[in-house]
Amino acid sequence: MKMEKTANLIRQDIIKMLAQAGSGHPGGSLSIVEILTALYFGKVLEKQDKLILSKAHCCPALYAVFAELGLIPKEELLTLRKFGSRLQGHLDRLKLPLLETSGGSLGQGLSIGIGMALADKSRRVYVLMSDGEQQEGSTLEAMMFASHYKLDNLTAIIDINGLQIDGPTVEVMAGDKLEERYEAFGWHIEDIDGHNIQQIINACQEIKNIHGQPSVILAHTTKGKGVSFMENKLEWHGKAPTKEEAESALKELKDQNYASNQKS
Repeated sequence: MKMEKTANLIRQDIIKMLAQAGSGHPGGSLSIVEILTALYFGKVLEKQDKLILSKAHCCPALYAVFAELGLIPKEELLTLRKFGSRLQGHLDRLKLPLLETSGGSLGQGLSIGIGMALADKSRRVYVLMSDGEQQEGSTLEAMMFASHYKLDNLTAIIDINGLQIDGPTVEVMAGDKLEERYEAFGWHIEDIDGHNIQQIINACQEIKNIHGQPSVILAHTTKGKGVSFMENKLEWHGKAPTKEEAESALKELKDQNYASNQKS
């Protein structure tokens, strides 16, 4: 249960950061918490490995992970999106060298990850993408390239929360059939519950035994996970909670943590 409690604390920090900033992206930040928790706290990432957060607008989740790891001070989280802060609203590696890359425009992460995977076959490169950016032409080209060059040290993880800024992904532009697409391009596929930390860890371990092809983890998630009034609500894609909404969200998350402590 320790990692589940860590995930809960990360969610609380995300809410605090966004409420303080008055802007940002809660929905997609909350949906990737277990994925990041599994990678950083589940002994998946090894020292030489790289993680690219392609959905860079959800960087509050990654910043909160860094703080939980002690890599940045907790109090710095409240500088999110402030002038001069290292914690920009989209990833900026020039300000925060802890990051592997800067980011902003969707569809770039997989290509960047491919470059890193090609440059050093001894390391594994993980690219955390959104389901919305599967609509980008650059992503499709990267899918084809990775398969052609048999990059078996490359793992893509897709946060399939089903919503993007303009609506459900299946309505915006054929956001379904991701398994069929990646299979057609010759990728190994793992299909999991993106909020089940053990499933995420198991999938990552299984992929390390795959040779001669890149791998993708289709992680099914809930946008706004953990905060009931945000879950599966399109309006929380890019809207920060008010002070009152943040207080309500934090109470709910703390109650969940208390219930978890009682069970353990």
